[in-house]
Amino acid sequence: MIYSLFPTILFMLFSFSSNKTSFPEPNDVKPVVYAKTVESSVDTKIEIAYSNLHSDKFALPKLESFAEALKGYYSLKEKGLIKKDILTLIDFSLSSNTKRLWVIDLVTGNVLFHSLVAHGRNTGNEFASNFSNSAESYKSSLGFYATGEIYNGKHGMSLKLDGLEKGVNDNARARGVVMHAADYVSNSFIKNNHRLGRSQGCPAVPVELSKEIISTIKNKSCFFIYHPSRVSKFGAQSIS
Repeated sequence: MIYSLFPTILFMLFSFSSNKTSFPEPNDVKPVVYAKTVESSVDTKIEIAYSNLHSDKFALPKLESFAEALKGYYSLKEKGLIKKDILTLIDFSLSSNTKRLWVIDLVTGNVLFHSLVAHGRNTGNEFASNFSNSAESYKSSLGFYATGEIYNGKHGMSLKLDGLEKGVNDNARARGVVMHAADYVSNSFIKNNHRLGRSQGCPAVPVELSKEIISTIKNKSCFFIYHPSRVSKFGAQSIS
């Protein structure tokens, strides 16, 4: 009797073993679940922060550029590369004839400044499209920067910038890429020339706003120049 049942028992054991190994192990599932949880957490934080932005007199940045900026801000803050809760966002996907620079207090959600800003003369005419990290290129560089110290140069009160992305903008200080005032960054220049004036690669701002903006963002705040052609390595990282 036992011998007659033996093939049946073997079949049952084989079936059980096969069914058991067909299910994924817990370690196979956890990374997928964790990745989805982190992604959800990032998106939630961005949505909350964006919904908290407010201003009675300024337009808000686009969600796409703000999301990239915020991801990078958190990453850089965690690494200790920036100290302040101030974010400067420049959106080079927009026409230079529009205000495409924002300075935002990330604690209160207040938009402190919304301004015109120039790009480099070899970066494009009305629209920015070509970027470089090379000296004498007269092009703007994208990505994340830490703001540095104030100094007085040929454009008056100016602000040093330290590029934080190797091969993308890390030559900024050596190139002399700084924030400074320029009279060609004005509505009158746009009216007379049908586009904003251009710099040698510096994010130049209007004369009447330069001192206020520079004083607000100096000394280790987050400075981000966005363009949809490139995702920053900092912006691509998850918020912990």
